[in-house]
Amino acid sequence: MAHFADDFEFLDQHTKVIKLQNSSGASVLLAPAWQGRVMTSSYDAETGPSFGWINRKLISGGIRPIEEVAGTLEEKIYVFGGEERFWLGPEGGQFSYYFAPKATFDFENWSTPPTIDTEAFQVEEKSSLHALFSHSAILTNQSGFTFNMGFSRRVDLLSNEKIAENLSITLDEGIKAVGYQTDNKITNQGDNAWTSETGMPSIWMLGMYSPSPETTIVIPIEEAEGEKVNDKYFGAIPDDYLRTTDTHVFMKGDGTRRGKIGISPERTKEIAASYDANGKVLTIVTYTPQPAPHGFVNSMWELQEDPFCGDVINAYNDGSPEPGAPPLGPFYELESSSPAAALKPNETITHKQQTYHLHATEKILDKLSKQLLGVGIAEVKAAF
Repeated sequence: MAHFADDFEFLDQHTKVIKLQNSSGASVLLAPAWQGRVMTSSYDAETGPSFGWINRKLISGGIRPIEEVAGTLEEKIYVFGGEERFWLGPEGGQFSYYFAPKATFDFENWSTPPTIDTEAFQVEEKSSLHALFSHSAILTNQSGFTFNMGFSRRVDLLSNEKIAENLSITLDEGIKAVGYQTDNKITNQGDNAWTSETGMPSIWMLGMYSPSPETTIVIPIEEAEGEKVNDKYFGAIPDDYLRTTDTHVFMKGDGTRRGKIGISPERTKEIAASYDANGKVLTIVTYTPQPAPHGFVNSMWELQEDPFCGDVINAYNDGSPEPGAPPLGPFYELESSSPAAALKPNETITHKQQTYHLHATEKILDKLSKQLLGVGIAEVKAAF
């Protein structure tokens, strides 16, 4: 695992970085040029590990003119990395922002809108503990409807006391922790309402982390009707990469096979996690729930019968996107989404996500895992 201080030095050489740091030494690095994303974090800014996956090779090369990236991955997306980035849903379907009007749903036609790829967000405020960003853009979805959007994103570095309060845990001396919350907003800046006929966007938070053979994603699920997990985004995932019980979904986070899963609103417990057995790090991602009268957007890469029956939590394990192609990273992701934004002009939707990294002995982490996830570390490690 990389060191936070080394990643800070590297990023500072290639882009403007905002460093948040609290009295306990925990720190977060933000990149305004890349939508105010959290590039990485650590519980110790001087000697601690770096928890975000950072694409050093790509960042070193910078953003190149469009004629130079023709036929390369950068023509579709600049995979800068970062452990929490601001994105928009849906990714697939007739209301997707990643496919041109009437385009077919395959990787050849997929590309990321510049506003969530290469365009900078403006810094509105910053202090040692928070930063506020803004941006605006006009986007067209696969059905040809145009959206005038305003964006706001605030990142707050949390104290250990706030982490303990949020998670309802005790942070004793044996636990090293870093946590932050992001408050993300979309505003309808146009003249027309966003409806089920035009499509409705969602706020989509994605965190990219370094994979390893000893990393396991674990997501608790509620008892409910319907499938326990949606694993059909990029084709069914084999049993040696995905295991499901009545109470939990386990997935490898090793970055060797591309696969994505989704948890429905009926199944969610509003928490997802991963455990790195080598580094003894428990990563927890939560979000603040809110009513969803219009459902959640469906990101499946197909024309959809129900575009608003999508997932609220997703996890992704990177790998080759098509035969013979290299992986995007590799990395793995934990993700959450807001409800579909049925906004009238000047209305706003908000999505708050919290990310925590907890480092301790396995005995201590086992207690925390049982408390937060309802499963012990031994069972997580034995999933595969």
